[in-house]
Amino acid sequence: MKVVQINSACGQGSTGKICVAISKLLSGNGIENYILYSEGKSDYPFAKKYTSGFYIKMQAFFSRIFGNDGFNCVLGTKKLVKILKKIDPDIVHIHNIHGHGVNLKILFSYLKKNNKKVFWTFHDCWAFTGYCTYFTMAKCNKWETACNNCPQRKVASWFFDKSNKNYLRKRNAFKDLDLTIVTPSKWLADLVKQSFLKEYTVKVINNGIDLSVFKPTESDFREKYNIPDDKYILLGVAFGWGKRKGLDVFIRLAKVLDDSYKIVLVGTDERTEKTLSDNILSIRKTKNQVELAQIYTAADVFVNPTREENYPTVNMESLACGTPVITFATGGSAEMIDDNTGIVVPKDDFDQLTRVLQAIRQNNPFNRQNCLEKAKSFTDKNKYEKYLSLYRKQSENEKNNKV
Repeated sequence: MKVVQINSACGQGSTGKICVAISKLLSGNGIENYILYSEGKSDYPFAKKYTSGFYIKMQAFFSRIFGNDGFNCVLGTKKLVKILKKIDPDIVHIHNIHGHGVNLKILFSYLKKNNKKVFWTFHDCWAFTGYCTYFTMAKCNKWETACNNCPQRKVASWFFDKSNKNYLRKRNAFKDLDLTIVTPSKWLADLVKQSFLKEYTVKVINNGIDLSVFKPTESDFREKYNIPDDKYILLGVAFGWGKRKGLDVFIRLAKVLDDSYKIVLVGTDERTEKTLSDNILSIRKTKNQVELAQIYTAADVFVNPTREENYPTVNMESLACGTPVITFATGGSAEMIDDNTGIVVPKDDFDQLTRVLQAIRQNNPFNRQNCLEKAKSFTDKNKYEKYLSLYRKQSENEKNNKV
């Protein structure tokens, strides 16, 4: 059995790390495998970059001019197909390919023509919409029938609304593809079953984390940032802070909560910091994941007021460090939390969120051990072994069919 994963990045970002985790598991089982990627850099031994950063930027530019998101990148995809032909994999596992590095029509034509078994892990909703990775905030359900007059069109295209054309082209490209769809959350699986992809098999395999890194990790965090022991730390972690991630919620919390609380935001940048009040501690970037684990451990509660989400890694990381999670009921964000490890608040219900935070400040119903027990189910090795099982089952089916 020979496996190729295709993703926009290798070893970077959540999807890039997932690819490497799966690859290491495959290699540990003696299975030849590769990761083909289009952005950034990687020194991972089984990674092959098939195009340049400049080329990807050009494709992004063309996409925003012509509105052909997912159907540019002709030369880059032909090079990708050339590498695939040389490797000749038994299984092609797709992850995040909407970073302007793949032409769906060209890639899928190769996969269908050569009878390749495809697994595609959906990390968002892009595969079954005209443009959108998420559509909850836009309150749009056009994807259920046929996208058109996209309310978020300007994010993908400056001049033209080709959401309907893109939607139809995607639907056509999928026809006759030997595909199994994987989603990290039950929420996304349910959406897929309402889309034009509803006839395909859908499996739910949760994302995982490295519990050797994310675990209770003591540090001098409070001393370093002059946060007294009696201050109640509300932590938020995101990359790409904005309304979608709930930045405005933290800004509002800083105004209504008394000074016994300390809000800490990780993953900010200069633009974000200009919107923050002085009583919010901004940490732009941690040195490494160990430092991030130290911050999770130092916090009293992790707050995730996200408005659009699939299966947020940050929730798992917090619980693995022994810190309970308070989240909006968004996407799959609530799926990893139970009554002993956190509280789910209706999306955008700021008053209830405030009451919850004040209540647990006075009488904390959670303890670290419950969070750690829950986190045992998040280990990436166990999660990604499910992919290995899918691959092996497919390989066995192919052998039986040949017999």
